[in-house]
Formats: sequence, C-alpha cells, structure tokens
Amino acid sequence: MDAPFPLTDRFGRVARDLRVSLTDRCNLRCTYCMPAEGLDWLPDDRVLTDDEVVRLVSIGVRLLGVDDVRFTGGEPLVRRGFVDIVRRCAELEPRPQLSVTTNALGLKRQAVALRDAGLDRVNVSLDTVRAETFKQMTLRDRFDDVVAGLAAAQAAGLSPVKVNAVLMRGVNDDQAPELLRWCLERGYELRFIEQMPLDAQHGWRRDDMVTADEIFASLEQHFVLEPAEEPRGTAPAELFRVDGGPGHVGVIASVTRPFCGDCDRVRLTADGQVRNCLFAREESDLRAALRGGASDEEIARRWQQAMATKLPGHGIDDPTFLQPARPMSAIGG
Repeated sequence: MDAPFPLTDRFGRVARDLRVSLTDRCNLRCTYCMPAEGLDWLPDDRVLTDDEVVRLVSIGVRLLGVDDVRFTGGEPLVRRGFVDIVRRCAELEPRPQLSVTTNALGLKRQAVALRDAGLDRVNVSLDTVRAETFKQMTLRDRFDDVVAGLAAAQAAGLSPVKVNAVLMRGVNDDQAPELLRWCLERGYELRFIEQMPLDAQHGWRRDDMVTADEIFASLEQHFVLEPAEEPRGTAPAELFRVDGGPGHVGVIASVTRPFCGDCDRVRLTADGQVRNCLFAREESDLRAALRGGASDEEIARRWQQAMATKLPGHGIDDPTFLQPARPMSAIGG
C-alpha cells in the first residue's frame, strides 16, 4: 500500500528507515562521543513519553511509508519502558522491522524479553576485544558485560547480531584484524565505521580519523576480501566476503566514501525533533505539534515538509562545513 505522505526529498530519495532516539543518556563514556563527566542531559519533561514515541512511530509506519525502525540513544536499554515500546511498535500494521543499536551492557538481562516483545535484531557497539583497551576507550570496566550481552542476543535469536566498531588512531587502530577474527569465530557481522564529526567535545579532526582505505589495508594483511555478491542498495556499509565466506565484513565510510545519494534514513530525537540528515544543523519540532493537539495527518504533513528540504549531501568536505551543535548521543544513530 502506498503511503499517503511519502517522505520524498527534492532529489527523489524516499526515507523508509527511521532511527528513533529514546534517550540522550548513556552508561559508558566513549572518548570519541562524550566527555568523562557526561553531558547536561535533557530534562524529563522535554523527552517524549512512551505513548508519544509509539504514536510517532505509528504515524511513520501508517502514513509515511516507514518500514524499518531502529531504536537508538544515548543508550536505549537504560530507557524505562523500552520493552513495552517495542511490543507496541511490533503490533503496528503494517509491521515494521524493529532493531536496536546498543552498547549491550543490559542485553544479557533483557534479550529474551525484547525478542518476545517483537525485536528482530541488534547492533552492538564494540571497538575492541581487549579488556584494557575497552576500559581506556569507554572509561568503564565493563567489557565482560558486553561480551555476555552479545552472547545473550545471539542465543535469543536476535540475529544477525551486528557489531559496530570505530577505530581511533594510536588507541585501537592496530586491532582491526583481531576484532574481525573474534567476530567471525562467534558468527557476528562486523562493521567498521569511520569516526564522524559528532563528538560532544568538537575535537574531531579529519587528519586523525582512521580512513576506510587504512582499514582495508590492515585487514588485507590477514584476510582475502571480495565484494559481496548481494547489491548494496541503500545500506550504509560496503560489504565484503572474508576468505571466500560465509563470513562478511562491512565498512561504513561516511566521510571518505559518502553514500548520501542513496540515503533512505530519517531521525527522530528523544525530544521529538525530526532530523533529515545525521549532520543537519536544523530540526523540525514534532513534540510541540503532538502536545498541541495536532492530528496524525497534520503531524505527517509537518514531517513530510521537514524531509523535503534535505540537502544533497552532508558537506563534510566543504570548507564551510560546521559540525552539528548536538553530539551523536543526543541525535541518535
């Protein structure tokens, strides 16, 4: 069934993949994301309620053509009511695919409940398989909890279990091969992600970033990589078969190999703002419309208008590029 209000922009791209941030709070302090002391979290009255989250997801699915919903944060597993949000979204018609991006600290405890509620799969952020490096990068001694969370997700059938990794120069940039081998041995699908200018400290420098070319060069010293046979489509990752398969590895080169022309994503922040690009500097407020009594159709039209102004690309290579004021933890991946 065609959506009454498709999220089409001026360049013909149609957004069907909705990223929903449930909180800006996180129980890790990854150094490429936020300072050790944390951030000034959103006040509770500005964060969408569970009912508001479900209503906006419902509008996205029923009226806007969204068919893939990923819950993000901050860390979404710290959101009270998350399991119930998943359950209610899984009851929508047509039913969207439901996934979560998480640091997995609470996954051992919640994996079965999330599966039973209707969650389809998980993406887990893990940048190293060395406990000491994990502590250095996250400022928390919780590596074993992440490993347990990954295993619990796999045992619960939340598959494919995907692992997202960011390499930091001088910290873990020499660990790509061992991280890939570790994931292959356990049946996890690894994606390396170029570090993006979305840190709260605004300390990102392109010269410090480990590029896709460097990642490939490191991996190819240990593995034979061949382009995956399946078409990439709108997926952000370039996918490669490892040593003839069946294992694969992906690289998301948002900075050096942008894929903006095929982007089908739209983001909803924890305080109800639509972002038509991860790097957008402008947002459209749906929370005020929700709380002001707007109908579903009125909210859908506002959302549609917000997407119509999406730029052709993120512009990181443009000398005039300015990093968004909000960091990744407040935007949601």
